[in-house]
Amino acid sequence: MGRLTHIDEQGRARMVDVSDKAETAREAVAEGFVRMSPETLALAISGTGRKGDVRAVAEIAGVMAAKKTSDLIPLCHPLALSKVEVSVEPAEGGLAVRALVRLKGRTGVEMEALTAVSVACLTIYDMLKAAEKGMVIEAVRLVEKTGGKSGDWRAE
Repeated sequence: MGRLTHIDEQGRARMVDVSDKAETAREAVAEGFVRMSPETLALAISGTGRKGDVRAVAEIAGVMAAKKTSDLIPLCHPLALSKVEVSVEPAEGGLAVRALVRLKGRTGVEMEALTAVSVACLTIYDMLKAAEKGMVIEAVRLVEKTGGKSGDWRAE
């Protein structure tokens, strides 16, 4: 195990200095899942809920969240993202959420992809909580990342 890059020699938190890093194409994909009853899933898919189209609103919320990641996670750099794509699709037992984030820059976009998925899942919960409070947000994880000094990585 290497040392943590967000901790200095005195053990204090710090933002990593990326000014000497080369700009490279970077991409990250994250996913998550909101487990719910078949009745709630049918309501979500119908697009006729009292708050509107659950999937469309969650996708937009995810895009907005990716762009605000540095406002939410203290040591993240503000990034000029070139692409954010969030999809919410019906799946067995609930809604599957996936985010792809891309840029050309000096630091990766894993946190932006994870933030997009997390906020999209929370938005789904918010929009459907009147129908079911027992929904479960689960399996939020990084699926893959490309670019940068550490190279490519893919979950198994």
